[in-house]
Amino acid sequence: MSSSLNSMKQETSSSPVPAPLRICIAGAGAIGGTLAVRLSAAGHQISVLARGQTLQAIRERGLTLHDLHGTTHARPAASQLPEFGVQDVIFLCAKSQDMSALLPQIAPMVGEETVVIPTNNGVPWWYFHREGGRFDGQAVKAVDPDGALSNAVALDRLIGSVLFITAEVESPGVIRSVNPHLMVLGEPSGEMSERLMRVRAAVEAAGIEARATDRIRDKLWTKIIANISTNPLSVITQGTLQQLYGLPELREVVSQIMRETLLVASSHGARVDIDPLTFLQLGEAMGAFRTSMLQDLERGRPLELAAIGDAVLEMAERYAIPMPITRVIVSLARFRGEAAQQQTEQTGQQRAQQTQQPQPTARAA
Repeated sequence: MSSSLNSMKQETSSSPVPAPLRICIAGAGAIGGTLAVRLSAAGHQISVLARGQTLQAIRERGLTLHDLHGTTHARPAASQLPEFGVQDVIFLCAKSQDMSALLPQIAPMVGEETVVIPTNNGVPWWYFHREGGRFDGQAVKAVDPDGALSNAVALDRLIGSVLFITAEVESPGVIRSVNPHLMVLGEPSGEMSERLMRVRAAVEAAGIEARATDRIRDKLWTKIIANISTNPLSVITQGTLQQLYGLPELREVVSQIMRETLLVASSHGARVDIDPLTFLQLGEAMGAFRTSMLQDLERGRPLELAAIGDAVLEMAERYAIPMPITRVIVSLARFRGEAAQQQTEQTGQQRAQQTQQPQPTARAA
């Protein structure tokens, strides 16, 4: 990588603290903000690509994270432009539907040895890159229909990641997380590379449990199963994780979606070590947490259904596997999401019209 990572090559394997890295967090929502604060507290040179109220908040007050470590503040460099120079590591913390706009923006920060780590939910566009199976090298059409993502950043720059971090933005620049942080990292090829181990060590030193694996797709499917069995259903029911996993009438739907998705995962060669009963109990124990998709619905934002729902259905179709319950729930969630977006747009137009109307002038007595 660039100078920071090169300096790490000279360290012995027994060095307890990794050398500081130049790390850009592209997208400062709940996950991006959590990573920015934790990595900044560990001494890395952090920059944040942000916009709008979040960018203004970071510039004025920095970032604040309330998690199991306590309350931590950070003042990273922030801009809506990629003006931070070449980075050692870039974490892509945007929703899947926003990746096509984000990836071209990071180009000025990508050097010859920069590592790019997408953190988004669902099936990633790079899934079949160096996968080694019958679909090796093919695209996931649901998330990269025209190949724009694959062409924007060289696939060999990528390291896969699976994040088990539950966090919510309380206000611009303020994030709260009430559960332990876990990040699993892996090369698409399965190689336990030197760069993989360096990034893992940096994340671990930041107070985030970090694991390196030679089978990143196994962990991807674990997260995919968690996402597809709860996110779309939460949009329909507005239920929290505690309700989705705990209430008998919702738990049954979650269980059926899990079973359908497990079959797809195994057909693609994934070894998913999930005990459904334990999975449900752990999910319920996460408490009254709202899924990221439910949070987007409440804010009138687009839902991440392409990666979390449509891509899984596409993966099922490759092996002619029916997913009747999953398909219905994804369709209902899409209808609910589009209706919420339309309502948000109509409300915005009405407010704009009201502000443009001339105010009556007071008549002289």
